[in-house]
Amino acid sequence: MRQALAAIGDNTIDEYVGQGSYSFVGGNALNVAVQAARLGRRVRYLGAVGPDVAGQRIRQALTLLGIDVTGLTSVAGRTSTSRIRVDQAGDRHFEFEDFGVCAGYVPSPRMLDLVAECGAVHIGMLPAAGLVRERLSGRGVVVSQDCAVSDGYEHLDIAFCSQAAADDVPASIAADAVAQGARLAVVTCGADGSIAFDGRTWQHVPAVPVSVVDTTGAGDGYAAGFLDAWLAGADVDQAMAAGSAVAARTCTHLGAWPQQPGGSAA
Repeated sequence: MRQALAAIGDNTIDEYVGQGSYSFVGGNALNVAVQAARLGRRVRYLGAVGPDVAGQRIRQALTLLGIDVTGLTSVAGRTSTSRIRVDQAGDRHFEFEDFGVCAGYVPSPRMLDLVAECGAVHIGMLPAAGLVRERLSGRGVVVSQDCAVSDGYEHLDIAFCSQAAADDVPASIAADAVAQGARLAVVTCGADGSIAFDGRTWQHVPAVPVSVVDTTGAGDGYAAGFLDAWLAGADVDQAMAAGSAVAARTCTHLGAWPQQPGGSAA
């Protein structure tokens, strides 16, 4: 299992408005799981859905991709939904987010023991992110986190940050993440590529130019590509290039990953 990847945290149904009634399975942590599986990586996903049609759709999508959903829990309540509008430049804008049962999800100690056997664990939107990082610390697993949607850098091997989300200078974002405990900070900068800093060395990798249709999930694709390459033995700049390649492909279609759209649940 040391070559496997686990993703912990949010899932959602992305409902698109403004250009047709489409909906797609998504969510930060789920997108990383899916993109890693599409790259051929063995993947576990831990999260929560409600006992509703949306939750069934999410579970089915993951299962069809061969992702281990032992840790996908059904909890009384609503499955998360998000409302997205994509502008003419392809940039996505969230108009509404209801995290539903994801907002209260905490993985069990037994599930954390299982993912500790993986090579890497990625944390998406997870209010209990700090607790998870602490419980995985020192167990030989690389822990990464989407720091645009979950707080804290303690016990964190790789901090994935976003210039757009932080609205700050990329170098400052990276330096702050490392100063607060991350061993490596990677900042995605849209069309300007990405930078990385480990407290000593700065690196920059350009973005892969594409005709942008929809940027939804691009950062998640980047994280998946980076982690997949990292687990295969790549160094930082090679992993950054792999992440950039997946992020670029993600921008060429509607939705965070290729899938048959559903009708809007709105």
